[in-house]
Amino acid sequence: MATKGVNKADDKKGGFSRYFRGVKSEFKKVVWPSFQTVVRYSIIVIVAVILSALLLSLYDKIIMFLFKAIY
Repeated sequence: MATKGVNKADDKKGGFSRYFRGVKSEFKKVVWPSFQTVVRYSIIVIVAVILSALLLSLYDKIIMFLFKAIY
């Protein structure tokens, strides 16, 4: 089977610098959210986590009540 030979030294030549140039060019394409958007989304996440914790706590209390009633 014929395969195209690739020299490993050619692959690694300029590896770090090529990587960081790529990272820099990708960061230029990123659209960063505004401060107000970050704050708004953070509040939404915190409220969702608190509501989920309260809901799970309620389920736990109900299950514990049912187990105590059975035993």
